[in-house]
Amino acid sequence: MQENSLSNNFLRLVKIMDELREQCPWDKKQTIHSLRPMTIEELYELTDAITNEDWNNIKEELGDMLLHLLFYSRIAKEENKFLLNDVIDAICEKLIVRHPHIYANVKVNDENDVKRNWEKIKLKEGQKKSVLSGVPKSLPALIKATRMQEKAKQVGFEWENKEDVWKKVEEEMNELQEAIFNKQQQAIEEELGDVLFSLINYARFLKVDAESALEKTNQKFLKRFQSMESIAIQQGKALSDMSLEEMDAIWNEVKKQN
Repeated sequence: MQENSLSNNFLRLVKIMDELREQCPWDKKQTIHSLRPMTIEELYELTDAITNEDWNNIKEELGDMLLHLLFYSRIAKEENKFLLNDVIDAICEKLIVRHPHIYANVKVNDENDVKRNWEKIKLKEGQKKSVLSGVPKSLPALIKATRMQEKAKQVGFEWENKEDVWKKVEEEMNELQEAIFNKQQQAIEEELGDVLFSLINYARFLKVDAESALEKTNQKFLKRFQSMESIAIQQGKALSDMSLEEMDAIWNEVKKQN
């Protein structure tokens, strides 16, 4: 009964998408290129909801993402590129092929074995010439660094322990300080990038998602700074009219509260 209900709901959404594409002036004008920035925005709205563990918004944003997937498939049908069924069949086959420990006789011990098999299978399929070629170029730099490190790990290119990784962080920080001392701006940028890359690597060894950690700090700073602004207004002042010492005093009070 539940499967029938799910099928009916999915087909209902497909039907609505078709109707909108055929009858709505706005939907009729959209292309894969005009949809792209909106899809990115919807994805970020979903990640915000996930970060906040806002399940109602997660449900809503997942619906928006699903609509976009159907929209692209509808346009592809019009362009005689592929059908929605092709999309679904392709992902089904991919999942079966890349999970031989479920659908074949391959044995795995843990999630790391699963990830290694996944990367090996992708290379065998000939779709990727490099282990790193599957990392999207348009990913934000912090997430891209994490994904490249994770993929390199699957072929054994990985530090043995977190102590060695921290030594690398210290080495990169020393090189940054040297570049700063020598006032070499290009080298400063390069070495700062190396420091950040090393810190992201260290975060992985600490089992911390660097992107999530940074976003939580962003939100914490946002909350505290806005509290500072509110306190300043209560005092009849603007932050721009206050000295650094005055602002720092308010900041320290805010930190005690949250």
